[in-house]
Order: sequence, then structure tokens, then C-alpha cells
Amino acid sequence: MLPDTELFNYVVLPILIFIARILDVGIGTIRIVFVSKGNKTIAPLLGFVEILIWIIAIGEIMQNLDNWVNIFSYAAGFAAGTYLGLIIEDKMAMGVVRIQIITAKAANDLIAKLKSKGYGITHHEASGANGKVSIIYSIINRTDIPTVIKLIRQYNPNAFYSVEDVRFVNRGVESIYNPKRRLRKGK
Repeated sequence: MLPDTELFNYVVLPILIFIARILDVGIGTIRIVFVSKGNKTIAPLLGFVEILIWIIAIGEIMQNLDNWVNIFSYAAGFAAGTYLGLIIEDKMAMGVVRIQIITAKAANDLIAKLKSKGYGITHHEASGANGKVSIIYSIINRTDIPTVIKLIRQYNPNAFYSVEDVRFVNRGVESIYNPKRRLRKGK
């Protein structure tokens, strides 16, 4: 049984609810990342912890519906947990992505630089709205996105590029030709 004092009800309990929401929403955000990557082990465990924390927090809210400080803390914890979860997910940089680069400028220098850095690429010429374009595809580790974007901006600053998550990779071309650069395979 929790104490029933004003200090506890209007300071301690709201802080505990706020922290609980940060934890459960942060864990939920990370769980979703693991689900999207197809991880069948960690995702359910995170889901268990997430919902356990949520049940405890919502239980306290339901027992104290007349306490607006708890309700405010619950909502603020949700917002803070979402923010924290996104920061953690960004730092984890799990998995691989597909980067597609479209440029009207000759892409030979960019292609050569990407290859020299060990990135496997597929390249072809195509017709765009304003004429001939070069299209370059590569599957890279998420941690390499800033490096590749820096190269694009250096060699083809007006290039259009897009980055998409890849759920599973069998093997990467660069890992065949460059054993130093290996993709982290999806499961």
C-alpha cells in the first residue's frame, strides 16, 4: 500500500508515473524497431516489460483520477518517452538500408569513390523528366549513412537520394569483393 500524504500524492507519485511512462514508451519504441527488423526474441521480452510498467502506471492513474498532476505527468512521460525512444533508436542504428541516388551530373567520380570506400553499388543510366540521369543503388549499414551522404554532397551536390530500411539481406556484393566491409545481416 502506498502512503497517502499530500507530498506523496502531488510530488512523488507524479514523478514515479512520469518515469514509468518514459520507460514504457521508450521501451515500446525500441520494441517496434526490433519487430520491424524481424527479431523474434528480444521484441516479445521488451513487450512484456513495456506492458508490465504500463499496467502499474495506469493502475495508479485510475486509483487517483481526481489528481490532475498524475494525469499531466502521465501525458508528459508519454511525450518524453517517445522522444527518448527515438534518440535511442537513432543511436542504435541497427540494420541495413538501401540508398538510391539519382543524378543528372555524370556519376563516374561518385561511383569510383563509393567503390574505393568498399561500398557495393549497382548503376545504370535512365531517362528522367529532364533527360538522361544516372541511378546508383547500394545496400549499406545504417551507421554508414552519414558517410555516404557526405560523399554524395561532395561529388554530386545536386543529386536526389532516398534511404529506405531493408528488413533482410542475404549477402552484400561488397562483402564478396571487399571482406573488410561486411553488412550486418537481418534475421
